[in-house]
Amino acid sequence: MTKEQILKIYQEKFGNDTPEVYASPGRVNLIGEHTDYNGSFVFPGAIDKGMIAAIRLNGTDKVHAYAADLDESSEFGLTEGDLPKEGWAKYIFGVCREIIKRGGEVTGFDTVFAGDVPLGAGMSSSAALESTYAYALNDMLRLGIDKFELARVGQSTEHNYVGVKCGIMDQFASLFGKKGHLIRLDTKTMEYEYFPFNPQGYKLVLLDTVVKHELASSAYNKRRESCEHAAATIAKRHPEVKFLRDATMDMLKEVKGEISEEDYMRAEYVIEETQRVRDVSDALERGDYKTVGKKMYETHHGMSKLYEVSCEELDFLNDVAKEHGVTGSRVMGGGFGGCTINLVKDELYDSFITDAKRKYNEKYGHLPKVYDVVISDGARKL
Repeated sequence: MTKEQILKIYQEKFGNDTPEVYASPGRVNLIGEHTDYNGSFVFPGAIDKGMIAAIRLNGTDKVHAYAADLDESSEFGLTEGDLPKEGWAKYIFGVCREIIKRGGEVTGFDTVFAGDVPLGAGMSSSAALESTYAYALNDMLRLGIDKFELARVGQSTEHNYVGVKCGIMDQFASLFGKKGHLIRLDTKTMEYEYFPFNPQGYKLVLLDTVVKHELASSAYNKRRESCEHAAATIAKRHPEVKFLRDATMDMLKEVKGEISEEDYMRAEYVIEETQRVRDVSDALERGDYKTVGKKMYETHHGMSKLYEVSCEELDFLNDVAKEHGVTGSRVMGGGFGGCTINLVKDELYDSFITDAKRKYNEKYGHLPKVYDVVISDGARKL
């Protein structure tokens, strides 16, 4: 949706005032999956799809919000007892509450928002929504909160008002995104670095399986426990190891007899994935997209066979990519459904997409969704 379209809807809902307009993007993660809770690296980039909101302070202590895509309205106050019943409104309310908890004075406002981040495809539509309002309120009310703290506002909103114990990557990418660059974030130290990502002659495309397998949240917690157990066992011999990120394969091999086979496999994946992120960093510095692609395939294999968070549909799309000579392909996000992210040479793009859709439809009875993405800027005022 354009700035003009959102202003038009705002004026239909709230009269002829001129609100401010803000936008924040969704994100992709090139490599570094299930590494954030292991103190390791992630490698996200903001994309050219996100949320856009028109906002005007209304001089009251009430928020009037309209979700244009859903054609739903919500009205709520700003005290802890005012939690709205609409799921989407909880994100906006949570952002207001988290800013207030940090000493920021938030007043009522009228707002309309819409988005083109596909829901449930693993591109972080919720983080885009949180970042839009965190950035906008900070700017409009001149609160002086730095961008890192705004990312934590979004993360705390998920924890405290939505019930999702997420890491910080999604909100971080939405706020810190930079056109033509990916960001390597060290989740242990919170240091970050921009890396150029301008793959001339390639497209970045997501293929959405349009499936979500139910075991995702319990399986996620189980894998987290496996990693923590492996790290704690290694730490008995190597006290410097706080997270799996600090461990080497040699250290893991030393404790092979002391942990379960499952814990060993999970830890092996994380240690190898940490190294892959370093390899991709070096490759991007050289503009070597062939190596980037090779590492993406290795990640898919690790997530499928060692971490076991892929699923039949994702593996199928990964195989089709391989058959077509696609440079890189892997499952993106938590797994158990969602998307593959693919780095595709321009000349292979049409045949790959056509074939993937046809074969997937033949096998599963429905088409995958296709999203072309371009690495873009983070949260901003339009």
